[in-house]
Amino acid sequence: MIYTSRKAACPRLVADMKRIYAKVNNPHVKYVMVSIDPETDTPAKLKSFAIKNELAGDQWILLQGTVENVREFSNVLSVKYKQIAPLDFSHSNIISVFNKKGELVHQQEGLGVDNKILVDKVHKLTS
Repeated sequence: MIYTSRKAACPRLVADMKRIYAKVNNPHVKYVMVSIDPETDTPAKLKSFAIKNELAGDQWILLQGTVENVREFSNVLSVKYKQIAPLDFSHSNIISVFNKKGELVHQQEGLGVDNKILVDKVHKLTS
């Protein structure tokens, strides 16, 4: 879960996702990012963010929902966030892995951490 106006953690989270993408190297795996700031992160802004961060192709999906739906989804993932300024949020940095049935099978917390276990989980799910 991200928001596009973030200058510190979210770019690092995107960098982590791109490293995972390169290590997994499987065109059938999707990488989904959900905005925690759906009022600011319009579809046009998310598209611009994707272009700026080189998240090209069908594998990268950036989503915006209602405030209520995003809050509910974040609770399911145990991602905590709080708006601390008009365009700034404090939030958990968690990458979640789902199987083809949409079931949560693994989570990795932190930025710039070793993602070998997460990559191994994805490889097992796609082999």
